[in-house]
Amino acid sequence: MSAHKIQIFDTTLRDGEQVPGCKLNKEEKLVIARQLELLGVDVIEAGFPISSPGDFDAVCAIARQTKEATVCGLSRAVEEDIKVAAEALREARYPRLHTGIGTSESHVRYKLRATQEQVLERAVQAVKLAKSFVEDVEFYAEDAGRTDNEFLARVCSAAVKAGATVLNIPDTTGYCLPQEYGAKIKYLYENVAGIEHARLSTHCHNDLGLATANSISGAINGARQIECTINGVGERAGNTALEEVVMIMKQHPYLGLHTSINTELLSETSALVSHMMRMPVQPNKAIVGANAFSHSSGIHQDGVIKNRSTYEIIDPKEVGVDSSSIVLTARSGRAALAYRLQKLGYTLEKEMLDIAYTSFLLVADVKKEVEDKDLHQLIEAKKLSVAS
Repeated sequence: MSAHKIQIFDTTLRDGEQVPGCKLNKEEKLVIARQLELLGVDVIEAGFPISSPGDFDAVCAIARQTKEATVCGLSRAVEEDIKVAAEALREARYPRLHTGIGTSESHVRYKLRATQEQVLERAVQAVKLAKSFVEDVEFYAEDAGRTDNEFLARVCSAAVKAGATVLNIPDTTGYCLPQEYGAKIKYLYENVAGIEHARLSTHCHNDLGLATANSISGAINGARQIECTINGVGERAGNTALEEVVMIMKQHPYLGLHTSINTELLSETSALVSHMMRMPVQPNKAIVGANAFSHSSGIHQDGVIKNRSTYEIIDPKEVGVDSSSIVLTARSGRAALAYRLQKLGYTLEKEMLDIAYTSFLLVADVKKEVEDKDLHQLIEAKKLSVAS
C-alpha cells in the first residue's frame, strides 16, 4: 500500500481560542506558534484577522515569525474580511487565506437567508478575491456535515474552478457518524470536478465525541489534511485532538497514512497549551492525560511489569513521557508493591513482602494513593529485613 502524507492543520490559535476563558495575548500566541512549528505542523491557523485589532496584530506577528509552516488567516465570504486577512498575512513566507460560507439547508435558509444559487455565487466571488492576494486558498463549506452531498459537490467544484487549493469539509456541529462522514469525503473525491488540483480537508467537532473517529474516517476515504487542535480545545465540546489523530496513524501503519509530527514533543506541547490557555487537561485524556500511562489495577500492573505491551499500545517515550506509572492503591497487588519497593532500594523476600503487603493494604484503604514516603515509613515501622 502506498503511503499518503496527511497534512496537519492546527487551529489551536483560532478555533481553539474560541473557548470561553481561553483568550491568549499576542506574546502567548507567538510562543505557542513557535512550539507548533517545532512540533512539525504543516499549517498554523493563526487567527481571524478582522475579528479585532489584537487578532490582526497577532496574525501579522506569527506571519513574520514562522519560517517553515504555512500561516493561515480565516475570513468569511466578505470582501473586507478577505482584504484584512490578506494584509495580515502579507509577511508570511507561506501564506494561506481561508474563506468560505455555510452550505447546509439550515445555514442557507436561516443564517444567510439566501438561496443555494446565491451561496454558490458568493463562494466563487470569495475564492476569486482571495486568489488575487495569495496562491494558496482554502475554501470551507460550513456545516458540510449536514449539507446535501450533491449540492456540496457543486459548491466545491465551483470553488476549485475559481482557484481553491484546499477544500475544507467541516462537520461543524459534530453531527456525523464516522461512516457517514467518510462516505461524504469519498463522494466528494469521486464527484468534485478538478479534485486532482485540490486537497480535501477534515474539520470535525466533538459534540458527540466522534471528532477523532470522523477525521480518521475522512483520511481513509481520501482527505489529505486534518484540521485539529492541541488537547482537542475548541468551540462547545471541542475539536479533533491533534495528538489523537497523529498517534492513531502512527500506531496503524497499515492505513498507509503518515504525518510530519515529531511525536516526542506532544506531551510538552499539550502542557504548554494547557498552561497558557489556563485549560486543564482531563486526567483520562487519551495520549496526553496524566493517567494515560498510569496503572492502578493489580492485574494491569502485574502485566505491565512483566511486559509493557500487555496493557500499553504506545511506548510513553514516543509522546515525550519518561515512563509508565505504577500507582499504588487498594487495588494493587504484591507484584506492584514489590516493584515500587525495589525502585526505592528495598528488596524483600516473599515472607517479608507478605507482611509488608498486609500493612500496605491498611494504608491504601485510608489513602487514595500510597506514595513513596508512605512506603519508607511502612518499612521502618515494621523493621523488615532488607535483602541486598
